[in-house]
Amino acid sequence: MDKATLVKMALKAREYSYSPYSNFCVGAALLTKSGKVYSGCNIENAAHTPSNCAERTAFFKAVSEGETEFEAIAIVGGPSAGIVDFCAPCGVCRQVMMEFCDYESFEIILGKSEAEYKSFQLKELLPLGFGPNNLSAR
Repeated sequence: MDKATLVKMALKAREYSYSPYSNFCVGAALLTKSGKVYSGCNIENAAHTPSNCAERTAFFKAVSEGETEFEAIAIVGGPSAGIVDFCAPCGVCRQVMMEFCDYESFEIILGKSEAEYKSFQLKELLPLGFGPNNLSAR
């Protein structure tokens, strides 16, 4: 799947954002190694802590359906009025990516539109990341 298509799917997922408190809408589209795409949006809560990011929503949907191997994720986000800048994943989402994705090759695509996006590897956005391979029990 090409990057523009994945960004387009993230833009669609963004339309379902539930963000009445921040008015910052985020969408994500997660590509599995089997070729399936799982979408996610951010879901806020008045108590803030129970809120969930778009990226984690997509990961948790995929994992809950048996997918645990991933190729790439596209992320788009910004104020409800429109996207003004690239939206990088928060630290918690990067840690979830570290749990399930290949540190060297997992691609994170930050989009503004289908035509404007930047691509990074997980290792670039989470240098010296801590994951399952760091545990001596594995």
